Amino acid sequence: MHILLTNDDGIFAPGLMAIYKQLRQIGDVTVVAPAQPKSAASHSISLDPLTYNKVDFPDNISGYCVHGTPADCVKLAVNTIIESQIDLVISGINSGANVGVHVYYSGTVAAAMEAAFYNIPSIALSAAFEDHINYDKAAEYSIKIIAKLLPLEPGKVINVNMPPLSNKEPKGVLVVPHSVNGYHEKYSSTKNEEGQTIYTFTGCDHRDDDSSSLDTNSLSNGYITVTALHYDMTDHQKNLALENTDWNDINKISQP
Repeated sequence: MHILLTNDDGIFAPGLMAIYKQLRQIGDVTVVAPAQPKSAASHSISLDPLTYNKVDFPDNISGYCVHGTPADCVKLAVNTIIESQIDLVISGINSGANVGVHVYYSGTVAAAMEAAFYNIPSIALSAAFEDHINYDKAAEYSIKIIAKLLPLEPGKVINVNMPPLSNKEPKGVLVVPHSVNGYHEKYSSTKNEEGQTIYTFTGCDHRDDDSSSLDTNSLSNGYITVTALHYDMTDHQKNLALENTDWNDINKISQP
């Protein structure tokens, strides 16, 4: 199996190297990751010309760093850098969880979604933030999860999140939907030299929810969360209702 490994924390992120060491047990791994951290880049792509170069790591490991976004990395890997077939894309291990509506902001998840556009199965891996993230332990659990998920159908996307692991073991694995309840977001404010107020995003807590069967609550309760995602953003129920709308008066305007 040929695995493309990418992330949004940058090619030198410890989470990427931790999962690389585990992935090479199950296949050939090619690293194509951003040259710089691109957290919260979401699914943005670069319209300016891109460059990439080879990077060497210890233990005879090498990869390619792209001066662009996580989605750029997958696009460039599929279309230019890697000539052979890619069987699986792994994105991560991210520094910080990607649950709830943060799935939409995540460059980690976006790289996995980009793979789905090419009909390549993908898995996004993230570890809940703590002072000292145990990436090695997160990678050990991740490879066990990956083994359970494989083989994945073409174009399928799985989002996996690890709870804090530095001081305790996870309670287990839960397959749950991602929460769409949003977060209580916080900003701090300061003044710059021109007297303008500058706002800095300082963090957030997910809104309280009675359901424990969501990724946010399940992760907070110490479980590894597994969520199947899809890039189809169509509201099919609303589309059916719109099809029953009388559009004739507008259609007549456009007729010659």
